[in-house]
Amino acid sequence: VLVQVHGQGGVKFQNWAKTYGSSPELYFQPTSVEEIREILDMARQRDKRVKVVGGGHSPSDIACTDDFMIQMGKMNRVLKVDKEKQQVTVEGGIFLSDLNVELSKHGLALANLGAVSEVAAAGVIGTGTHNTGIKHGILPTQVVALTLLTASGEILECSESVNADIFQAARLHLGCLGVVLTVTFQCVPQFHLHEVAFPSTLTEVLDHLDDHLQRSQYFRFLWFPHSENVSVIYQDPTNKPPSSSASWWWDYAVGYYLLEFLLWISTFVPSLVCWINRFFFWLLFSSRVENIAISYKIFNYECRFKQHVQDWAIPIEKTKEALLELKAALENNPKMVAHYPVEVRFARGDEIWLSPCFQRDSCYMNIIMYRPYGKNVPRLNYWLTYEGIMKKHGGRPHWAKAHSCTRKDFEKMYPAFPKFCSVREKLDPTGMFLNTYLEKVFY
Repeated sequence: VLVQVHGQGGVKFQNWAKTYGSSPELYFQPTSVEEIREILDMARQRDKRVKVVGGGHSPSDIACTDDFMIQMGKMNRVLKVDKEKQQVTVEGGIFLSDLNVELSKHGLALANLGAVSEVAAAGVIGTGTHNTGIKHGILPTQVVALTLLTASGEILECSESVNADIFQAARLHLGCLGVVLTVTFQCVPQFHLHEVAFPSTLTEVLDHLDDHLQRSQYFRFLWFPHSENVSVIYQDPTNKPPSSSASWWWDYAVGYYLLEFLLWISTFVPSLVCWINRFFFWLLFSSRVENIAISYKIFNYECRFKQHVQDWAIPIEKTKEALLELKAALENNPKMVAHYPVEVRFARGDEIWLSPCFQRDSCYMNIIMYRPYGKNVPRLNYWLTYEGIMKKHGGRPHWAKAHSCTRKDFEKMYPAFPKFCSVREKLDPTGMFLNTYLEKVFY
């Protein structure tokens, strides 16, 4: 059956933070597998590359292309809920925000979620999205099966038992193996989370890291650079009824508008940043705050403004050393400023070939520079210092986020990198699914 597919010209693609963008020659929003096949045929005939995008949230150019772009937003159905096995099969374009609501109707939930849910299932796994909790792996570890449409138009079913090699590659696929049509997630019974945030110091948290990791299932902490201040956040399953001690006005009016204004002023007087970090810690993080809600409402939080971020995973035993080095670097370079927070999260090791947690329990250290009113703040020094510390401790960058690594680096970081490359070359011999970002990774 010949389906007529129409691509739109003149579409300008931008990621959520508006830090990266591209102008695809044709932009498609297919509604069926047949249509995607047609697009791939057309790309083959015209010798064009194809990039599939979901929510467009990645703070890097991983989704950018000037050729054909396929936006999966219309392929967003829940295909099957298996109550027995507690598994759900969805189309690759479904947003997690919609999946969360659907699952709760069936009394199910995903055991772990990232901070943002306006992201597509296939994109979340393709970039290795993570949250925190030493008993929990990155989000792709929750995937038990998926189907992949390859460059040749063939559909591959992948799981631990079928196409097992392709499965370990495709669970974190970088968008370079084909189009992920469906994903099957392992779920858990629906649960509520009790979140407690309380102030502490960097010394205390680093000296008692193991205690904190044991004490709370989803433990993370925020460090406020240029100070000793830390906000510790515990999240744990609970049977208590939903409640909140947070104040909307305070969080929004103060946390958002005042912060943006002060950070904008600090672009003229950089030395203000260390006072801003202390002031906001005192204002919003110096008292104990508790919230209880359904799991996904606690996992998700506001990213507030447009921002630049970097996020690397290092072996968990290097956490203290690496953070203290970053702190020392900031103290020794008064000109180098760092916005708050440095967010520190943890994840269990796994067997996914390109997972930053491949075969090791890891600590993710996320640094941030906001762009107040869209204005860029000089960050190069801070960025390079951080990357240097991460590399020194055997770090691996988060795939969705900006980094300066190339194939040489990845070959050192990932024991299974050659295996991934051979699967990629077999599934996409002509490089139909490559783009500028991926060329740096593979060439």
